[in-house]
Amino acid sequence: MPFELDHVLICTHVDAPEADRLVNFGLTEGPSNVHPGQGTANRRFFFHNAMLECFWVHTPEEARNATTRPTHLWPRWQGRGGETSPFAICLRPQSPQTDIIPFPTWPYRPAYVPGPMVIHMGENASVVTEPLLFYNALGGRPDQSDSPPPLDHPMGFREVTSLRLHSPEPSPASPTLQDALQTGVFTLHTDTEYWIEVGFNQERQGKTMDFRPALPLVFCW
Repeated sequence: MPFELDHVLICTHVDAPEADRLVNFGLTEGPSNVHPGQGTANRRFFFHNAMLECFWVHTPEEARNATTRPTHLWPRWQGRGGETSPFAICLRPQSPQTDIIPFPTWPYRPAYVPGPMVIHMGENASVVTEPLLFYNALGGRPDQSDSPPPLDHPMGFREVTSLRLHSPEPSPASPTLQDALQTGVFTLHTDTEYWIEVGFNQERQGKTMDFRPALPLVFCW
């Protein structure tokens, strides 16, 4: 399929103290972002082909405004302890020549997105038991950026090579999620709780690190 992972987001406490676990483990933290008008901020970890984002709401009024409300970011963040999926997954085209979108979307134009640019937000945004899905048509690999962020990690992780989402939700997947799964970028597995496995470097060493319960995250390498 002509799509690949751009980044994955995990909802955290304000200021993402959970991200300190990732730093202590051996990841190099990249620059953070604040999203004016959306009321959110993040701490970020970049790899050669993708990015991991720890994400929180810092201004509830902005997260609940008329523009942001349809994303359901506020209830998703509030319910991150188990009531809602704490994840968002962003895909991008493998080639800039790709002009199709991998799942049903609607145009989201938050204040921090410049000019005519748009975020293609998945139509499952209101299904808060599923990961929020969106598509960045202009996305690209971090290692191909004109000003690459820090990409070298003491643990030696270079590329995200698998993404496995675990979810307790027994209902049939929405059409949006079904289409996203058809890309092969990530897989979905039924479980008793929400958590995610991120595989690096083809998981050749057969090692894992479980960050639960601080983060619903397991690294495999």
